[in-house]
Amino acid sequence: MNILDKITLDKKKEVALRKSLIPISQLEQSVLFNRNTLSLANNLRHSTTGIIAEHKRRSPSKSVINNTLNVHDVASGYENAGVCGMSVLTDGKYFGGSLDDLLLARASCNLPLLRKEFIIDEYQLLEAKAYGADVILLIAAILSKEEIKKYSEFAKSLNLDVLLEVHNEEELHKSIMPSLDMLGVNNRNLKTFDVSLETSKQLSELIPNDFVKVSESGISNVNAIKELQPYGYKGFLIGENFMKTDNPGENATKFIKDLK
Repeated sequence: MNILDKITLDKKKEVALRKSLIPISQLEQSVLFNRNTLSLANNLRHSTTGIIAEHKRRSPSKSVINNTLNVHDVASGYENAGVCGMSVLTDGKYFGGSLDDLLLARASCNLPLLRKEFIIDEYQLLEAKAYGADVILLIAAILSKEEIKKYSEFAKSLNLDVLLEVHNEEELHKSIMPSLDMLGVNNRNLKTFDVSLETSKQLSELIPNDFVKVSESGISNVNAIKELQPYGYKGFLIGENFMKTDNPGENATKFIKDLK
């Protein structure tokens, strides 16, 4: 069993438990449920840098990245740096995140927020909306074509942007549909954890131009972005690079300045 299978299995149990504790009606009554969402896809389309900066405490491949920073400082630092959006990990067991992190980020900045999560149930989209997210992530590797369609259409009905993540050509072919806004190519092989920008380059010409192209993982310097921009990428998800420092906002500021 690879790590993704393991996470998905645990996620199914976790979501079943959450559903039994918090009814949908309670999520729908959240103060944030009816707020106007911000579009990450639009921000990326009109940006010259395209940085989506992440809040991430740890990961299965790197163990602890940074456990000491508070979400408020990270979110406001990223906003001051001029990023296009912020990704917030909400998985607890493997990444040390929570929905409270999303709530805190929402209270701390006016950026489009991506709920970075392993989505396997529509309930999680209602949670995302109730906790202040603007964007949801769907991972092609753990979903069938039917599920991708169902969840992405449901997300659109909630006015949420949809970022769909693929790792290879096979996943890309089953995923292309009008209810997506952004197509993300993850440069990390989730079975081996090896990272290669070649994945983004190879898949770029197979992604129709209707979608905003996003490259994820392994982007640790300005050169990586300059290398990928000619392939049509408008978004770049950067997590570890900023989070492994004492001041992610400051580092994002410097990174964006160098990029310009």
